[in-house]
Amino acid sequence: MGINIIIIIIISLLPLFLLISILGGTDGVDNRCDFPSDFIFGSGTTAFQVEGAAKEDGRTPSIWDTFVQSGQQTGDTDVGCNQYHKYKEDVKLMADVGLEAYRFSISWSRLIPNGRGPLNPKGLEYYNNLINELLLHGIQPHITLYNYDLPQALEDEYGGWISPKIVEDFSAYAEVCFREFGDRVLYWTTVNEPNVFVLGGYDLGFLPPERCSFPFGRNKNCSKGNSTTEPYLAMHHSLLAHASAADLYRTKFKKDKQHGHIGISIYGISLAPSTNSKEDVHVAQIAKQFFYDWVLHPLMTGDYSNLMKKIVGSKLPIFTKDEANLVKGSYDFIGITYYGDMSCKYMPNNWSVEYRDVYADLQIQMGFLSITERSLTSAKSLKGVLQYLMQEFGNPPVIIYENGFETERNSSLQDVARVKYMMEHIQVVFDALRNGSNMNGYFTWSFIDVFELLTGYKTSYGLFYVDLDDPNRKRYSKFSAKWYSNFLKGKTSTSLDSDAATKLLFYS
Repeated sequence: MGINIIIIIIISLLPLFLLISILGGTDGVDNRCDFPSDFIFGSGTTAFQVEGAAKEDGRTPSIWDTFVQSGQQTGDTDVGCNQYHKYKEDVKLMADVGLEAYRFSISWSRLIPNGRGPLNPKGLEYYNNLINELLLHGIQPHITLYNYDLPQALEDEYGGWISPKIVEDFSAYAEVCFREFGDRVLYWTTVNEPNVFVLGGYDLGFLPPERCSFPFGRNKNCSKGNSTTEPYLAMHHSLLAHASAADLYRTKFKKDKQHGHIGISIYGISLAPSTNSKEDVHVAQIAKQFFYDWVLHPLMTGDYSNLMKKIVGSKLPIFTKDEANLVKGSYDFIGITYYGDMSCKYMPNNWSVEYRDVYADLQIQMGFLSITERSLTSAKSLKGVLQYLMQEFGNPPVIIYENGFETERNSSLQDVARVKYMMEHIQVVFDALRNGSNMNGYFTWSFIDVFELLTGYKTSYGLFYVDLDDPNRKRYSKFSAKWYSNFLKGKTSTSLDSDAATKLLFYS
């Protein structure tokens, strides 16, 4: 009996010993108490990825529903993680962890089923209930208005983001959200990752609405679209929609009533030169034009950069004077989603093509740009992203809205590698703050295992495992949830010395 008990204890301690051996005893930030009191720690999900109830209570399909139903992505999203019915349980878990904020998105087609026109009372009730439940537990709601899930009705009617009509419809949708929820919501993101969904959805076609054209599409189902022009149109209209919603919020709601903050969120991958050669440095700079400056330069100046204009030429839409004034300064913060890095290398080539998409525009400018596979574990590259924002864009207010580590789904709840990832990235965030970064928050991705947009249920990022084989979709806390909880409550250390490690084990 005694030997069996000892064996059980040793097995239970293995993840802890492994974590200590990985991290050693390096100095670092201890816990949440080392950060400013107004710095926000949270976690997040999005509507399509967790809500389920896809065909319930008046919700209509989004372009992502159509994408899944066409067989381009596999997995049950009708029920999914079922947060629509389990939001109270999830909010209780958030409170137990000690989250200060929860970032989620609103399903446009749940709130306004036709994309415009009458509200859905059940959709309105759900989001009011979720917001109220969060506040009841002392958790800030951070809302994203658009996360890849355009109502299919608007896509069918006029092509969604490639049409200027989207600006008016998005603004009307945003106004409903500000009016109905803004008395309790202080942080709004208009559009999430336009620098990803315009490339995936309108150039390469591997994301909804699967628009692309030969020879650029990576999706055999691309039967419509124009990879040469549509990505630039979709981005242009995304910027105008964002700016229109931000202006509406500031003039009609923020000034006298709500006093919140509004911004846009971009995919913030690090793009570093492979070597210090001037050629590699130059192509890395060009790559950044398409991942950062394409979105941020108009927000800072009211226009696309001169280099972007030179590369793209007449395909790049033009802001009118009024539009330029609308877009310039149309943010209170910039949201960043960060997972890893890529390296850029110049490869001489006389390559020329008759037809050009975004990547061809980028590559032809300076020989051939080779971008390597990204690393999903490099915390130091986050430092480069934050430095670029400081140096090139005047150090705008920043919130890291997504940062997470991918594992295979159904892997052990002892996700030691994820804890190591979180520790290292939180340390970079802390160092950046000390070095003058105007950063206001850090959110892990994701709160629970969700339907991942690229891999479905094959991989996971969550602090909590969701048993999809259980009709009740039971949640199980992972090692990372326990570590994050102790970090937020001041009970553990990112350096995880032996004393802190012991606390982690016995406070959990």
